[in-house]
Amino acid sequence: MHGMTGWGAAGGGLRERKKRATRAALAEAAVRLAAEHGVDKVTVEAITAAAGVSVRTFFNYFDTREDAFVLIEADAGARMRQAVLDASAALSPLEALREAMVSELAEVEQRHELWRLHAEVLRASPHLLVRSLGAHMADETGLAEAVAARVRSAGPSASAPPRAPAGPGPGSGHRSGARSDSGSDEERRQALDLYPRLLAAVAGTAVRISVEHWCARQEEVAFLDVFREAFDLLAAGLPAPAA
Repeated sequence: MHGMTGWGAAGGGLRERKKRATRAALAEAAVRLAAEHGVDKVTVEAITAAAGVSVRTFFNYFDTREDAFVLIEADAGARMRQAVLDASAALSPLEALREAMVSELAEVEQRHELWRLHAEVLRASPHLLVRSLGAHMADETGLAEAVAARVRSAGPSASAPPRAPAGPGPGSGHRSGARSDSGSDEERRQALDLYPRLLAAVAGTAVRISVEHWCARQEEVAFLDVFREAFDLLAAGLPAPAA
């Protein structure tokens, strides 16, 4: 899920919204310049000039030049994790994850062209693609931890999977959006039960397939209709369609 810019709920105070807008402007400038000129030819100065901010401002949001091409919506993972934890207790883990993702996918139909450019930039730069995959895995692990915490909070009497082992609670780190909990990503994944890991991975795949499916049928159907249909199929256990 990481690497889809334009995600972003409209919530938060004015200052927070301005920060998200500045980060989004820098990320968009970086991707568009890289798509046109190639990553190696894009400088921080060019990115900030295109976004209309100072070089100093750039480093308030990104630790390195490369981060601007990879961590283009770093805060989305933290917002989704929190939304999963805050969702109504009446929702199943799958439903809570679905609603958390819906709030972050509100602008899909307006932003898909930029997402396509971002995918092209990553494909043309293997070292950035590797970093992007690492960021995606970190986000997926964080979501799995949020699901595990939600399952634990449901208690043994709830109709939920077995209790996940206690582990680091969800949270977020500095500019990169990386979590600051102790333990490596691999150690955190190994501490999780199968259910939360599988749910987080399947949900991420459902988002990707929904976007791809909608992109080929934009004139026929709204993205959120495709997205909700995908999650309805998951909730029903992926029954075979009628012949």
